[in-house]
Amino acid sequence: MCYDIKTKVEAALKRARHYGNEEAIQMLIEQFRPFLEEEFFHVSGFQHPKMLIYTSENFELPAIASWGLIPFWVKNEQQQLDIWNKTINARGESIFEKPSFRTSAKSKRCLVYIDGFFEHHHFGGKTYPFYIQRVDGEPIILGGLWDEWTNKATGEVVNSFTIVTTKANTLMKKIHNTPKLNEARMPLILSEEEADKWLNGTVAEAKAMIQPATDGLLKAHTVRRLRGKEAVGNSPEAIEEFVYPELKFRA
Repeated sequence: MCYDIKTKVEAALKRARHYGNEEAIQMLIEQFRPFLEEEFFHVSGFQHPKMLIYTSENFELPAIASWGLIPFWVKNEQQQLDIWNKTINARGESIFEKPSFRTSAKSKRCLVYIDGFFEHHHFGGKTYPFYIQRVDGEPIILGGLWDEWTNKATGEVVNSFTIVTTKANTLMKKIHNTPKLNEARMPLILSEEEADKWLNGTVAEAKAMIQPATDGLLKAHTVRRLRGKEAVGNSPEAIEEFVYPELKFRA
């Protein structure tokens, strides 16, 4: 699964800079300066943070959306709250059938650029957090879904998104061993070449991309506790390597 990530503005703006529209990027930075100054060393989807996503409506420049997809058909704020924590991730194999995701899966797919993500490994009755990033240090491109919901009580239009997940690759099978799940999972990671097709491709093309990341693309190390009394919070310490002597497993 993918409930915890690290991201900063430069990672999110990589795609925009690729297209070379520097003037538009500077306008965007000025427009959203209070939001863009915040860097997430560790943030949970259950906090529903506002992040930058890319959609087919403007594939060169990002838009702001809250993590946790709110389907367009949600009737009121109570229904929104009931569904919000259930749509942080979307199981890739069923997004074209599930009511919460099927409309977005067909026509509102998105990209989320992050520096890395966190996953917990279970050992000896305890959980040990790992930080996962690309071997080459480049931002990770996640495949997601988004939607636009209108709060009828206030008239506010809310953009929101979910991160698509798929079966784990070799590395993530070693790390993601949650006892309650039948199989290890990981977020859907796309290559630069796949990113455009994820936004604008056919349903068949999108389905074909829902595969584990290539082995060798990622690396991982253990970090300090992310939850509970020992949690370091949203600080640089969250991504620093921390060794647990009792944990024999090393990624």
